[in-house]
Amino acid sequence: MNFIRKIIKSRNLKDEAFLHELRELLGFKPNDLYYYKKAFIHRSNKKVDKSTGLPLNYERLEFLGDAILSAIIASYLFKVVPSGNEGYLTQMRSKVVSREHLNELGQDLNLLHFVKSNISKSKFGIDIHGNIFEALVGAIYLDKGYRYSEKFIQEKVIDSYVSVKELERIITSYKSLIIEWCQKQKIEFHFDVYEDTGNDQVKHFSVKLNFDNKVIAKGRATSKKKAEEIASKRAFFVYQKEISKSL
Repeated sequence: MNFIRKIIKSRNLKDEAFLHELRELLGFKPNDLYYYKKAFIHRSNKKVDKSTGLPLNYERLEFLGDAILSAIIASYLFKVVPSGNEGYLTQMRSKVVSREHLNELGQDLNLLHFVKSNISKSKFGIDIHGNIFEALVGAIYLDKGYRYSEKFIQEKVIDSYVSVKELERIITSYKSLIIEWCQKQKIEFHFDVYEDTGNDQVKHFSVKLNFDNKVIAKGRATSKKKAEEIASKRAFFVYQKEISKSL
């Protein structure tokens, strides 16, 4: 039995308050607070399990939760869209478990409230919300098993956020969409990418998206991939009517 488990065996007032908030959040009573405490420990705390010497933070639970969430969403889509082929189901699942969507879930559930960290929460990136959500799913699975994980995801994710018709309208990659459309329309396209530091301390990249050697849209971001996506999104809105008709 490790250090944290010994502490949890003799619950204090903070543990009781944590348990109460968890029950409100989860909709059921946890069996073992150990997993949930671990799900909210940020690596900046540099906690170590004294019995194993291994780090105590949410990152391994995040990995597990990602897999469990993906499996449950895949099962749901398989059942509700019997006509969907592998490519369609894969695309729909990726929309549900996208980083943007998971960040939204984590924010709506106010999971950052539980996080224990040695750095200011204001300095966290936006992805912390989705990471913690996945870690929480991993904790539920280890504590209560697949059935409770499925119930939690059904209530917190599927019932509240998942509509097949709405998902079909979501565009996850404007670049992929533009490439597909250009290939169908036999339009020659290419991205001109160049480093653009300007007056910024962080290196940026600027992109020009060309159709038949004509500049259609531009994008600028801290990575080539993001800059290309921005340029593609702007190009999409220029040709939205034509693209919607052909795809």
